[in-house]
Amino acid sequence: MAETINMPKLGFDMAEGTLVRWVKKVGENVNKGEVLAEIETDKATVEVESSASGVVRRLVVEEGAVVPVGSPIAIVGTTDEKIEMGSVLEASQTAKIESQSEAAPSRILSAVAPAPVQSDLVNPQSSLIKASPLARKIASEKKVDLSSVKGTGPGGRIVRRDIEAALAGGENLQSPIVNPKLPIKDETVKLSRLRQAIARRMTESKASVPHFYVTHEYKMDALMDLRAQFNKIVPENEKLSVNDFIIKAVALALRQFPNLNASLDGIAVLRHGQVNVGVAVSVEGGLLTIVCKDADAKPLRQVASEVKAMAARARAGRVKPADVEGSTFSISNLGMYDVENFIAIINPPEAAILAVGSAREVPVVENGAVKSGWRMKATISVDHRVSDGVEAAKFMQALAIYLEEPLRLIL
Repeated sequence: MAETINMPKLGFDMAEGTLVRWVKKVGENVNKGEVLAEIETDKATVEVESSASGVVRRLVVEEGAVVPVGSPIAIVGTTDEKIEMGSVLEASQTAKIESQSEAAPSRILSAVAPAPVQSDLVNPQSSLIKASPLARKIASEKKVDLSSVKGTGPGGRIVRRDIEAALAGGENLQSPIVNPKLPIKDETVKLSRLRQAIARRMTESKASVPHFYVTHEYKMDALMDLRAQFNKIVPENEKLSVNDFIIKAVALALRQFPNLNASLDGIAVLRHGQVNVGVAVSVEGGLLTIVCKDADAKPLRQVASEVKAMAARARAGRVKPADVEGSTFSISNLGMYDVENFIAIINPPEAAILAVGSAREVPVVENGAVKSGWRMKATISVDHRVSDGVEAAKFMQALAIYLEEPLRLIL
């Protein structure tokens, strides 16, 4: 029986997504769980997996179309199955799917997928160059000037193959030489969709959520020593970061404080049964939160492996829907940037977020003597409608037990 694949909802505030690229074409076989298409949301480029196995019978929207959540994008069925398109097309038209191209509205695709849209060179004078997150990342790493790259994606969008073509031609590989004697002109840069989404959500959070903050300093000597010993005997790709220990410790501590692993639902507090720890990852144009699900129940090495894989996909612009859905508590760690202490804004609808600074070797006083020791500060931001200072302080103390006695995180 044919199955309709719809535009997924990735995050509670997602209303639409841009279908960037079809990975499968009409007539090709697809297995359940295989990547069917790539979509771009306010946060990232995400791979959409097929929810059914069979043959791709219809691609309902074109590459470049902006599609409301829940609208049909493709139909998967058997080779000789009769497909009733009437209801599918009606739903698609009702959703008012609009194309990214300003020249014409989105069109419903026939049984044969069209060739990729070719485009003229992006205007170098434009302050906003259309490019995929992955293309921007590669261009930044390889020092390719996006303003002189011809985009061949939907609507003239610069995609990975365009950057690779520029690199193969040996163009735009050098950083521009700046003459310090020349005046620097003002530049207006339009906010990216990701930055706009961050601005909107953080403004709403600070304006509507009564934050309060509790800071605690942790003794990290035992953890740093255990990590060093562990990393000596494992392959490079299995080494543990300080953040891996923190994620596991936070997850275990949250078991004791369900009010902090919660969200406000009207006049009631929804205490989540799962402990799904969101981890803020720096990507081009902002931050993306990846989610380690059931972090309290997974071994430390599994937590580390999953977070490393998801972070790599996020930075490459290839996150999966499951990577960014369902967080119940978040961590923002700036320790790698030599930050002593900071506070973070709560990520709605969650009740709290933990801001983590650097683990530093500093002078400490113990038993009246000054010695060297490892210390790390962390600050929890909490929704005062859900919890209070005493509970937050007790959580930070519980977290100290796991961080200061790290064998608890392995046993």
